[in-house]
Amino acid sequence: MAGGTAPGRVPLVAVAHGSRDPRAAATVAALLDQVPLDVRVAYLDHCAPTLSQALSGLREAVVLPLLLTEAYHSRVDLPAALNEVRAREPRLRVHYGATLGPHPLLLSALERRLAEAGVPAGDPDTAVVLVSAGSSDARANAVIADMARAWRRSGWWTVSAAYASAAGPTPAEAVAALRRAGAPKVAVAPYLLAPGFFADKVRRSTLEAGATMVSDVLGPAPELVDVLLERYEAAQQSTRRQQVPLAG
Repeated sequence: MAGGTAPGRVPLVAVAHGSRDPRAAATVAALLDQVPLDVRVAYLDHCAPTLSQALSGLREAVVLPLLLTEAYHSRVDLPAALNEVRAREPRLRVHYGATLGPHPLLLSALERRLAEAGVPAGDPDTAVVLVSAGSSDARANAVIADMARAWRRSGWWTVSAAYASAAGPTPAEAVAALRRAGAPKVAVAPYLLAPGFFADKVRRSTLEAGATMVSDVLGPAPELVDVLLERYEAAQQSTRRQQVPLAG
């Protein structure tokens, strides 16, 4: 899987959460097909290949979590899976990269999806509900709240954060609160990588709660490709810096 591979570049193993919904894997494939590298995909759950299977036969790889916030999966699950692979393949050299978010380009991608749904960027008559999957890790949820605060400066009526699971407010609660506060229009922006259970639930519940519209998930937006390539380069640079001896 690659969008025109670059000879001699370190292979990229992109690790997604995984879903029983086939639309999710198709979306990940569409995103990675735009990346001009030797790309392999791996999944943490629900579908194959696993990280171990994706790394099989490689001597060196950049491993990037296709996750929008840093939480349990990127801090615990993925490093543990990498340690298992390294125990079996001690000569394997891995550059472990950061999650896709937070990153300013992801706000640009969210605005792209809203514009595609007919909502101009920074419309002062539109309140936005920024919806993430939610996490049991309060730090991850705080990142979404910070994104919402930063996005308010773009001119929107306001921007509120909401969480599809594990935290509050729920997307429907956030929409209802904005309606009570007098927002002329309420747009819902799913901060989700791919369609699936959460995306479907968010769309249904927020429209029932009075949302004017719900934009599409981020999917294979070109901004995500740019972020992924930036994370790829940064992962290699970080490893090289760690290997440079300190001058005495």
